[in-house]
Amino acid sequence: MAQQKQEPDINQLRKVRREKLADLQADGKDPYQVMRYDVSRHAADIKEHYDEMEGQQVRIAGRIMQKRVMGKASFCNVLDQSGNIQSYVARDSIGEESYKDFKKMDIGDIVGLEGEVFKTKTGEISVHASAVKLLSKSLQILPEKFHGLTNTDIRYRQRYVDLIMNPEVRDTFIKRSRIISAIRRYLDGQGFLEVETPMLVSNAGGASARPFETHFNALGEDFKLRISLELYLKRLIVGGLERVYEIGRVFRNEGLDTRHNPEFTLMELYQAYTDYNGMMDLTENLYRHVAQEVLGTTTIVYNGVEMDLGKPFDRITMVDAVKKYVGVDWNEVETLEQARALAKEHNVEFEDRHKKGDILSLFFEEFAEEHLIQPTFVMDHPIEISPLTKKKPENPEYVERFEFFMNGWEMANAYSELNDPIDQRERFKAQEELLAQGDEEANTTDEDFLNALEIGMPPTGGIGFGIDRMCMLLTDAAAIRDVLLFPTMKSLDK
Repeated sequence: MAQQKQEPDINQLRKVRREKLADLQADGKDPYQVMRYDVSRHAADIKEHYDEMEGQQVRIAGRIMQKRVMGKASFCNVLDQSGNIQSYVARDSIGEESYKDFKKMDIGDIVGLEGEVFKTKTGEISVHASAVKLLSKSLQILPEKFHGLTNTDIRYRQRYVDLIMNPEVRDTFIKRSRIISAIRRYLDGQGFLEVETPMLVSNAGGASARPFETHFNALGEDFKLRISLELYLKRLIVGGLERVYEIGRVFRNEGLDTRHNPEFTLMELYQAYTDYNGMMDLTENLYRHVAQEVLGTTTIVYNGVEMDLGKPFDRITMVDAVKKYVGVDWNEVETLEQARALAKEHNVEFEDRHKKGDILSLFFEEFAEEHLIQPTFVMDHPIEISPLTKKKPENPEYVERFEFFMNGWEMANAYSELNDPIDQRERFKAQEELLAQGDEEANTTDEDFLNALEIGMPPTGGIGFGIDRMCMLLTDAAAIRDVLLFPTMKSLDK
């Protein structure tokens, strides 16, 4: 019943705002007309440097978030990207006509304000306005200030309101931007070239995932949205670009949860003349650099748990991790039948197509991942789950691959890249067989990529980083949607 009573009130408030707009336009004061307003300072800048700015004239612009009209003098609170600042607006300072216009302004209106920096009697840093100009009229009603915008569904759908009402959300996305900038600076300093590769591809390879599919009318052909950046970046290594990276969106036709969104930001890099050991060193150095630059420390806290990026990262093989956390020594598992028997004994679900190495990976996911809280490299994966990776010379059932874990999450995936075109063709063939058995995430043969390998690819180390999960950890965000400005949402019409 309370909701039914509230709606007419909101509708009436919206009506009043539209009437105010009509009056402004009738008076030749259309707030939507083309207009430039030169801003000289932001709120946080004024507050941080008050001692040297006291008495200076400044020009600020932002959204009115609070307003107190008290006869001939009023106060308002203006929010810009950096934060908010109070302004003292007096009739005698801005003129009677301007003051009359100011009193008609609403919460949410965007204004330009010019005046002198000072402190009120209560010690609040403020701007004593000498001019106030309406730059844009808000026709909607912002959420009530004391309760803010807390409904998560509305927050994600109307991120623009979320950014206005919740300063911690704005801080998260500013920090995300700084994280990505810090990554770029680090890699550029290491001699890497940032490149761009196609999003629309005929063969979506490089990862085990189901792609989104579409049809290109002009060519009359079906295409897919990329699931990885890998195969095109390796082509560039073949072409002689020895260190390359790309930060871009990839698309996987999978479910939604706190750590998965169907489109997300992936960074992949490839470096010639190194291997997965070189990728471990790079990962340690990159994470420390970004944390120190963005947070000012290499010790981070996520959901109350402290993780130390300053110490050497732990390293453990997948076989040893399963032995440590399950008590099963996979070195003693010789046949697929033995692996299946162990899976049944430990209630690990598997499919008929799964081989011995697949079941080892299932054991790891079920029993070991959750324990990997501190930065940890899990090395030497079974060949069955690594179709693009070099075999370990001393044990060809395993490959030179690692996954990087923190907080029990996979944060990165790296290989000593397979550069043998004959071996790679056989791996693709095995993937095609899995596809025929119903594995929709299996890779398909990429003939042009095989041709590139036949041209010759140097020994190469490569790695893919989940940028969104990295941002989650460094901003203490509970869900991936909290670090995506516009996460994928089900249509309200469905």
